[in-house]
Parts: sequence; structure tokens; C-alpha cells
Amino acid sequence: MNYDYDFFVIGAGSGGVRASRMASSFGAKVAVCEDLYMGGTCVNVGCVPKKLYVYASEYSASFRDAKGFGWQSGDATFNWATLRTNKTAEISRLNSIYDGILDNANVKVIKGRGKIIDQHTVEVSGKQYSAETILIAVGGLPFVPDFQGKEYVVSSNQIFDLETFPNRMVIVGGGYIGVEFSGIFNGLGAQVSLLVRGSQFLHGFDNEIREFAAQEIRKKGVDIRCNTDVVSIEKQVDDSLKVNLLDGSFIEADAVLYATGRKPQLQNLGLESVNIKLTDNGHIEVDHNFQTSESSIYALGDVTGKMDLTPVALAEGMALARSLYNDEPCKVDYSNIATTVFCQPNIGTVGITEEQARAEYSNVVKYRSSFKAMKHTISRSDERTLMKLLVDGDSDKVLGVHMVGADAGEIMQGIAIAIKAGATKADFDATIGIHPTAAEEFVTMREPVLD
Repeated sequence: MNYDYDFFVIGAGSGGVRASRMASSFGAKVAVCEDLYMGGTCVNVGCVPKKLYVYASEYSASFRDAKGFGWQSGDATFNWATLRTNKTAEISRLNSIYDGILDNANVKVIKGRGKIIDQHTVEVSGKQYSAETILIAVGGLPFVPDFQGKEYVVSSNQIFDLETFPNRMVIVGGGYIGVEFSGIFNGLGAQVSLLVRGSQFLHGFDNEIREFAAQEIRKKGVDIRCNTDVVSIEKQVDDSLKVNLLDGSFIEADAVLYATGRKPQLQNLGLESVNIKLTDNGHIEVDHNFQTSESSIYALGDVTGKMDLTPVALAEGMALARSLYNDEPCKVDYSNIATTVFCQPNIGTVGITEEQARAEYSNVVKYRSSFKAMKHTISRSDERTLMKLLVDGDSDKVLGVHMVGADAGEIMQGIAIAIKAGATKADFDATIGIHPTAAEEFVTMREPVLD
């Protein structure tokens, strides 16, 4: 049968763009449709604007720290509108770059929401396109539970473009997004309360790292409240918000951000027209080749619920394109994927947590170092850094590396290469450090810690 396209991609986010571009480079005739914005969540309402706002928020501490180094200046002031406008301009620039990347790769870009009509047909804005293979890469959207006053909250998609800066901010949710934005708005000058349903934020991270990070974040002024939740939100006559909590107390705020997870964006996708199975938590079920239960349709990225990280979606998109159009095995290794939480100070981690290590290995050796960074001996900041290595005492293999401190993400990227290559503690010990840096601590820890 003759199709309009060999490969039709629904969604021009990280995974969809990478898959479509790679498929075209292997000779496939490719189209991609997108109804929101080129580049998906990461470029528009995720990684990129978030990191720009993190940079903005860190200047307040830098101004304070500079005084210890002899710098004198007047009182610094922050203008929310300037940050917002400059962020928007940068995102627009990146959107254009994505358009250019696809155009240069001979990928047809179709604006509009793709809806699956049958196993080989997608409809976009009333026009139908046939394809031998269809890829669903539509990502997810923020999830806000139903409760009284839900209409007064903002999601992580909306937070970047608030009309006015909130001097009092309540953030609900203890995942990456909630923790990162608590640092952002605190650094920009807001009074921030972070509400966490569980006993500590960042569920799934190393417990010692979670506790240490919470301690450091509280020292910077964020009011972290665990084992709590919102009952209702009431709008007051002055347009402020009264956030009523489970224990009967309340917090007054100018804005409330809900960072309570994301759901796959499956609405109006036409899944009812084909035989695609969903997982129990509502994601598209795929096999190790990213193939759905409908043999001509594939899915990858956040919509599959594996690991909601941009580099993972990129790797998946590349693997699928190579498999379909370059006769290569479709393989993505999900082990030892490094990640960073851009809170302040940063959390960087690769490998397994101490809890996982002790459950899986009988002889875990732990190395730990906590110290004040050299910069803060003069800045007078009381921020501290924590680093830890988890080692299998029988094989000497490093199982996990974790850090809370400045530039943890930058440091952990290099460490991740070593862990991926199977580095041992002896390899770390044999590596000569770069002095003076915080990172050299990872190759100078010699004495195990006995808990």
C-alpha cells in the first residue's frame, strides 16, 4: 500500500523531534504534528525556563555573598516583568530553532492536534494523512486534584507567566517541580511555604540526601511543612488566597502553585479507534521496542510513564528511529541514569540509593563527607555540602553517588560516565583531584562511615 508518509509523529517535543529527525536521516518520509509549541514541555514550560528562573533566583544570594569578598553595592531590586519578558524571547528563539531543525531534516511540520483515525491514519485540523508507522509522543500535562478552590491555583505550565510577582507563595507538592520552585521564588524574594503530603519531599531519593537538602533549604528561609495537605482555598476581598490545611490552620498567599504530578496527554487523541492498551496508571503500554498493542503504532517519552526526563525521551527517540529505519537493535539502558534537582543547593545523584543498596547487597561500604565550601569561608553563608559514595564491599564497584551542594548537576554528569563504565572505589582513589574544588572530595574520601 502507498502511504503519504513512512513515519508520522504526533507531538514535537524532545522525543518526537529526535525520532522524526533521525528517521528522516535514514531515508524515511516523515511528518510531525504539534498543537501547542515546538520543543514540547522541556523547551517551553519545563527544563529551559525553569533553569533560567533558577539562575535569576541565585543572584540574591550572590549579592549577599559578594560583601565578604569586598564588593559593596546598593540594595538590589528585582523586576519580575523583565525576567518574564526575556524568558519569553528566549523560548521564541528556541521554537524557531526547532522549526529550522525539522525543516533542514526534510521533516514536514503540520500545525494542529493529531487524532488517530485508524491503524495507519492521523487527522490534523480536518485533513487526514496516511502513514505506515505512527508514533505517539505527546508528553503530559500538569495534574491538579479536585478540591474546593481549585480554580484559584496555577500549574507549572502557568507559573512562568504570572501577571504580577507573588510576595507570598504556597507550593503544593514534594517532587522535583515543587522543590525547585520553592527555591526559585524564595530566591526572588517571596515568602514561600512548601506543603508535602508525606514525611519528607523527593520520595525515591536517598533518605540522607533528602534530609540534608531539607535542612539546607529551610536555612534559606523556605517554610517546609510535611504530613499536610490543602483542604480548600478561599479568595479574599483583596484578591489574596486563604489556604486551609488539614490540621485546621491556614496560610495567606498571593499565589498557589500545584506541583502534584503530571498525567499523559491522551485527550482527543483517538485511542478509542485503535487497539492500544493502557497501564493501570493511565499511560500507554509499550514493549521494549516502544511498540503498542497496535503493531503499527509506537509511543515513547512521558506518555509511557517510564522516566519523565528529557534526555530519556531523546534516547528513546533515537533508539526507535535506528530500529525502524537503520536495522539496529532498539535498546535503551535505563540503569544508572544521572539526575539533578535544581533546588538551592542542588541535588545530584547517579546509581542507587543507600536504602536500595542495603536491600540488594550484603556488604555495603559507605563514604561520606559534609563540609562548608571554600567560597563560604569568606561569604559567611552557612550553606553546607554533602557528598556520599556507596560501594559494594565485595566487588569494590561504586553503586551510587549522591551530592547536595553548588553545581551538583555539573559535577554529577562527569561522575555518571564513570559509574556507567563500572568504576570501582579503587578507580576513584587512583584519580588525582582538581584542587581546590568541591568535586575533588569524591576522589579523596578514604575512611568508610559506620552508621
